[in-house]
Amino acid sequence: MYCKDLRKMLIREDVSTVIGIWKVSAAIGFDAGVLSCLEYLEAAPWAEDEEEKVASLLSELRLESVGAGEVLKRVSIEVPNANEEGNDNEEVLVKLIHVVLEGKDEKARREMKGLVSKMLHENSSHNDLRKESLYSACDDCLQLLHHHFLRAAASDLQGVNQIARQADNLHWILDILIDRQVGEDFLKTWASQSELSEAHPKVLAIHRFEVSRVTARLFVGIGKGQLLASKDVRCLLLKTWLVPFYDDFGWMKRATKGLDRHLIEDGLSNSILTLPLSWQQEILLGWFNRFLNSGEDCPNIQRGFEVWWRRAF
Repeated sequence: MYCKDLRKMLIREDVSTVIGIWKVSAAIGFDAGVLSCLEYLEAAPWAEDEEEKVASLLSELRLESVGAGEVLKRVSIEVPNANEEGNDNEEVLVKLIHVVLEGKDEKARREMKGLVSKMLHENSSHNDLRKESLYSACDDCLQLLHHHFLRAAASDLQGVNQIARQADNLHWILDILIDRQVGEDFLKTWASQSELSEAHPKVLAIHRFEVSRVTARLFVGIGKGQLLASKDVRCLLLKTWLVPFYDDFGWMKRATKGLDRHLIEDGLSNSILTLPLSWQQEILLGWFNRFLNSGEDCPNIQRGFEVWWRRAF
């Protein structure tokens, strides 16, 4: 402890050692030692576990020196009150989401979608991102999808690549909504998109199949119990989007890297089996006929068919 230039000595040490010296200095009231350690910690990079130790020790010691304040700025933002802090956090998160949605480099977008999703998942217990903010971003994407989809249906292919892009954006936001257990309104909105569904056959499969990935994600969500909607909404989803989903399944399977067809097929089966028995029969008999004529280009929901059969007979 007793040396002419403690800061110079600390340069030769690692962060964990300096944290230890800091604790001892604080315990014996060695203010110069505490200040030197804080100056070191303010300038040095930390590993994640070291960051937790520093933040914990700052909280434990409740230091009020300038050095402590500078170190604390590394891990927290000073704001006048909690409401402003919440607003600032949400503003940053919303901005991140919009930057990802509007990014031009597809490879970078994929990477950042994964990163942002991971961060939001880890922070999902905090009320830092309102449901309304997510749905606002969702509405923007849906409007763009609607616009470009109807243009493509009218043989105007200018901006047709926006169909896949906005469908992919919706799929990503839907994942976030489901993770935060607030996806039911999306399900209702998507189920009511009859205009898109009716225009679906007029758009080439190569341009439209990403739209059916959104439907597939909803089937998985319903099938896993992640989305709890009324039977009328579940039925409307199938009425609106099941045939387009069938039409695109072959394309989805071939063109979507890493697609888990069995997960989607189980989701569809379970979604159908949540409906009244008479509705199950109508849908599954229709599937039976289609599967026999389409084979691999039709989802295999034989398990759901067998469950319905046992229930009915």
